[in-house]
Amino acid sequence: MEPSPRRVDLIPVKRRALILEWFRRHGAASIGELAAGIGASGSTIRRDLEHLTEAGYLERTHGGAVLATPTHATFELDASINAEMFAAQKRAIGREAAALLQARDSVIFDSSSTVLEAARAALAREIELTAVTNDLDIARLCGGERRMRVVVPGGSVRPGTSTLVGNPGETFLKGVHADLCLIGTQAITGGDLTDASIEIVSAKRAMLAAARRTILLADSSKFHAPAFCTFCRLGEIDEIITDSGIAREHRAGLAKFGLTVTVVAVDDGT
Repeated sequence: MEPSPRRVDLIPVKRRALILEWFRRHGAASIGELAAGIGASGSTIRRDLEHLTEAGYLERTHGGAVLATPTHATFELDASINAEMFAAQKRAIGREAAALLQARDSVIFDSSSTVLEAARAALAREIELTAVTNDLDIARLCGGERRMRVVVPGGSVRPGTSTLVGNPGETFLKGVHADLCLIGTQAITGGDLTDASIEIVSAKRAMLAAARRTILLADSSKFHAPAFCTFCRLGEIDEIITDSGIAREHRAGLAKFGLTVTVVAVDDGT
């Protein structure tokens, strides 16, 4: 990663997301490497490492840090940091998903940072859609477009997120028959799609059951140890859209489940 002076003024959440991306790609880093790569001072990087270590993302080493191995299946990334991680990959996946939508489709948009990018790309296409979502950010985004009919099933706001869970949303979805569901996941492990939260898993199951076809939007970093709860098997998904960073063994593993696998190319300029 070349130094980038423009990154000096990044807000902390964006800078910390870049730091975590660096660790996921390279495994370890010194303070000097991170400062040069991100374009921030060493003291700023130290403060970020302290914050990420206290939050459980990193383990400090002499002169630097390494990614921490999650010790709890219920561990979740902070929603604001997660939204900024692998941003180029999420945008590319979102554009690919939006290109599959047809005018007058009814689409369930899961509460996911990658699905949010699909919603943004769908708006850019300026086609008529019925959008059903349990995500307040997606609802606000789509609600500003006259071609979009937005349905928010309802529920309780999950603390620290824009996600609605529970009833009346889940009961409402039992009567919905949407054309398509765009869904995200916290982890893909073998054939399991998992999440750390029981209430999120329940909402995802309701959305899956309410759609005729489901597309999983998951960047290549999602292939790792399972989170707390399984919400479905890969064989229940019709298609997965991921990015070109996917490991060869993970792509080969997907072939066993009979779903369509779409891999989008991503570069630094995406």
